[in-house]
Amino acid sequence: SGNYNTYGVLYNWPAAMNVCPDGWKLPSDEDWKSLEIYLGMTLSEADQIGLRGTNEGSKLAGNNSLWLDGALDSNGSFGTSGFNALPGGYRSNTGSNLLHSYSIWWISTACGDKTPWWRLIDYSLTGIIRDAYAFTSDHGFSVRCVKENSTEQSISLTSGWNILSMA
Repeated sequence: SGNYNTYGVLYNWPAAMNVCPDGWKLPSDEDWKSLEIYLGMTLSEADQIGLRGTNEGSKLAGNNSLWLDGALDSNGSFGTSGFNALPGGYRSNTGSNLLHSYSIWWISTACGDKTPWWRLIDYSLTGIIRDAYAFTSDHGFSVRCVKENSTEQSISLTSGWNILSMA
């Protein structure tokens, strides 16, 4: 379908844990915090739960025409990182999607009670949400893979992070 070609696949957490090709992995919570700090978040902010940062979500987002109009795409830093996060929404156990509103990714790290961490960018916010509780592992989220055992000293958003199931 058109959505698949534009936004890729939405995976439940068990599938996401096994979807990355050889040499790549589903990023951990620490991988994501490193990326967020690279984009300007403080370590203290990165460690928090909930909405964090100032404009890091806007920096990660891309393709303005796909997002609903809101604070995210109105921010001057929109799309500046090269990460190009797209608003593919999510798949819930009731079938809701919220296409054009959210970009949500699974994280390989489970929180203390084995609930997986996730990251969310919302069209109405400029920061990034970090949480492990509002969704269950059977929800469908996007996946970004990161190179395993990378020896690079800096984060490369174009070669170090990969979008699966997209051309």
